[in-house]
Amino acid sequence: MPGAWMRRRRWALAVGLVLFVACAGLALAGPAGAHTQKGFFEGQVEGKVGFDQRLGQPLPLDLVFTDESGRTLPLGSFFGQRPVILTFVYYNCTMLCPLLLDGVTRVLRPIGFAAGEAYDVVVVSINPREGAAQAAAKKLDMVEHYGRPAGAAGFHFLTGKEEAIQALASAAGFRYSYDPRSEQFAHPAGILIVTPQGKIARYYYGIDFSPRDVRLGLIEAAGNTIGSPIDQVLLLCYHYDPLTGTYGVVVMNVVRLAGFATVLALAGYLLVMFRRDRRAHELPGGAD
Repeated sequence: MPGAWMRRRRWALAVGLVLFVACAGLALAGPAGAHTQKGFFEGQVEGKVGFDQRLGQPLPLDLVFTDESGRTLPLGSFFGQRPVILTFVYYNCTMLCPLLLDGVTRVLRPIGFAAGEAYDVVVVSINPREGAAQAAAKKLDMVEHYGRPAGAAGFHFLTGKEEAIQALASAAGFRYSYDPRSEQFAHPAGILIVTPQGKIARYYYGIDFSPRDVRLGLIEAAGNTIGSPIDQVLLLCYHYDPLTGTYGVVVMNVVRLAGFATVLALAGYLLVMFRRDRRAHELPGGAD
């Protein structure tokens, strides 16, 4: 029946076209939540404030810090099992730091992975005059906004001596400057994702982060031991761009996946049509 066959062919082509257009749209869409450092340093100490990427470099895990409970521990105590989201602030800051910590809290809520189970958050004060009391108060506030009390064990707020702070900041590529006149610190805004072994894996700039980017960064830093099959497909489609600190679309990979999906869709459609035709012929009075 030529007419029926032509209708089926048109439907198959339509299905393939829809799938291809959907995947092509993904390729053309820009990375969500893209933020860079630009704009945060205007009017501040030029050249002394910023991020120098140290991707793949190890952090000095033997440096000693004090946590929010007053325990003095090496930095390595917070590594070894899970990837770590690392950020630098100072707890008495009333300007940029609260916005940064709020941005961290907001991006973690929709990710789904639980702090203390899939990752840890380590916040380091760059002010050597701050102590455990300020760290504990800031942790209490952040955990409350995180909304998962069980995740409190995954948040670590540290203070330390100036030598340790500067050594860690230098290893992380975090450049900051103290202004004695205002008694404030000029510093960049952003977070780092570090592997369980203490190597820097990702930088994300600004105070507002993409849940997709942070989720993919945690999965890669964990060696793909967390995440879903869908996340593995996304990692094929997206690639981390160190210049922007975001995940961008890998067009060729998307095209390959679109082509593969089109072939599967066409094959599935033709199989269904073949089975329908066979059943129609097997029925009494079916067409020859």
